[in-house]
Amino acid sequence: MTKVNVYVTLRESVVDPQGIATQDALHKLGFNEVSNVRIGRLIELELSGTNAEIETRVNEMCDALLVNKVIENYSFEIGEVAGK
Repeated sequence: MTKVNVYVTLRESVVDPQGIATQDALHKLGFNEVSNVRIGRLIELELSGTNAEIETRVNEMCDALLVNKVIENYSFEIGEVAGK
């Protein structure tokens, strides 16, 4: 099995209220050097197959279920073989 990390973020044109709230909270805590906070999510998958097959399948999964392509972008990393 191969581990894949899928990173999902809001498109730059979409307002990120959670990011804004987090930035405000960080400023209130004295971390004033922080700007433009964006919140995303990480999806970890384990798949079998060649890297080319995994890349195709992950794109299909993201298009079908994991990502709202109207407001979100995604990228992914194919990692090491996961040992159990």
